[in-house]
Amino acid sequence: MITTQEADISAPLTASPMEEVRWGFIGVGNRGHHHMKTLLQMDKVRVTALCDNFAPNVERAVASLREKTDDDVVTYGQDGDDDAWRRLLDRDDVDAVVISTAWQQHALMGIEAMKAGKHVYLEVPGAVTLEHCWELVNTSEATGRHCMMLENCNYGREELMLLNMVRQGVFGEILHGEAAYLHELRGQMFDVEHGCGSWRTYRYAEEEGNLYPTHGVGPVAHCMNVNRGDYFDYIVSMSSPARGRELFAREHFEADHQWNQIKQWRCGDVNTSIIKLMSGKTLMVQWDETSPRPYSRHNYVQGTRGAFGGFPNRIALDYALDDLPEGVRASTPKKDGRTDYHVWDNHLEPWFYTYDHPLWKKVGKIAQEHGGHGGMDYVMFWRVQQCLLEGKPMDQSVYDGALWSAITPLSCMSVENGSTPQKFPDFTRGKWKVTPPVEIEK
Repeated sequence: MITTQEADISAPLTASPMEEVRWGFIGVGNRGHHHMKTLLQMDKVRVTALCDNFAPNVERAVASLREKTDDDVVTYGQDGDDDAWRRLLDRDDVDAVVISTAWQQHALMGIEAMKAGKHVYLEVPGAVTLEHCWELVNTSEATGRHCMMLENCNYGREELMLLNMVRQGVFGEILHGEAAYLHELRGQMFDVEHGCGSWRTYRYAEEEGNLYPTHGVGPVAHCMNVNRGDYFDYIVSMSSPARGRELFAREHFEADHQWNQIKQWRCGDVNTSIIKLMSGKTLMVQWDETSPRPYSRHNYVQGTRGAFGGFPNRIALDYALDDLPEGVRASTPKKDGRTDYHVWDNHLEPWFYTYDHPLWKKVGKIAQEHGGHGGMDYVMFWRVQQCLLEGKPMDQSVYDGALWSAITPLSCMSVENGSTPQKFPDFTRGKWKVTPPVEIEK
């Protein structure tokens, strides 16, 4: 275990370059198993330890590992020991840990891992309480260990292109953003004994707010320079009635099933929150994992010179045609010698050709071949591995993980108190005012 010490927080956290990264995995169910397989495709990766309290998960992960390497790996937890992960942290051949367990376990495991000298990569959300958000920040600062929440959506092709366009000023000054996680997941309720539904379903019954905000918020927050020149000031949140889960339970499970024994489903099917930024800019955040509807993260930014929206991808700009790059001029809607900002441009290929992010240009092709949400998972871990090997700061800091995760408890407080505004804690202690915008691979 390393000695706790005060870290210099005047600059983004870096650690010494590494010749090889030895990885441990806590939780190797569907998500953790996928993360392991993704990392195993990269150079200078060695998996030394696995832990899961469900034996079939461990067996499957070891089988996947053996398809790639004969390196020794130690396994924990397959006997059902819920505390076996602590023994993994005691190992001195683990440099970094990926934690893919139930939401409420992320912060506790991450805090203990950093105290044990490991760099930490948490599945989303990083924490579910404000207290745990603060503990993640304080522990990372004290130990000098990275703590990155694995917000993979920041590494999608569209999201990276949008960030590149924003950085080049294509949309002018960004004034407003919209982010969402609209993903119908009622089928998880069939995971009764093991899997996401076995614990996630109870959270829909017990809490009321935005329970899963970061997939939509992460990319838009980077575009709006949140934590890097701007910051969340306060949030106002409200929820619709809770109907869909109770209806689904009645229609798909026996009357005496545990889901039909829940007396009250508290969490509204749709939550809508508005965040006011310190600069006066606004961000709308929505969440809905219940309603029958197509998937969307919104991924919308509005600037003084135009807008970008996702799902479906579309662009509208206000420019003289001669001011546009030649590569996109031909396909852009036009009117009287200018772009027609009343008409969406849905033809994205010319925009990708002109504004594809350098990181996607570098590894996007191989990422798409290896899958993982359109390649974003591969790009994310490629970037994590690169930063560890080269001693660079992570693209997403512990402050990002804490602030984006804090939306959940603050939205719940706002809903519970009649949609009253709730102030965001300053996890950076003022550092956001001087931290430069994130640059993901110039």
